[in-house]
Amino acid sequence: MRICIIDGNEIETRDMLHDILSKALDFPEWYGRNLDALYDCLTDAGEETDLQFWNQDALESHLGNYAKALVKVVRAAAKENAGIRLEFY
Repeated sequence: MRICIIDGNEIETRDMLHDILSKALDFPEWYGRNLDALYDCLTDAGEETDLQFWNQDALESHLGNYAKALVKVVRAAAKENAGIRLEFY
């Protein structure tokens, strides 16, 4: 199982977010570092994936509407791929 912790206290930019996602989830080099590419990689993932969101308020403070869009994208990907588990703390 792949585990990715998205801690809003530690993520201050979109680049930081995509760096964490790419590394933790072992995305391919062609990963486009945007929400569309994230959706594609998550829905294509064959390995069980646990996405943990910590300090969502801080993430929204740092990234604004992009953080809200991120949550929508991962929820949609989880509906398409039963191997994706979402947790919010």
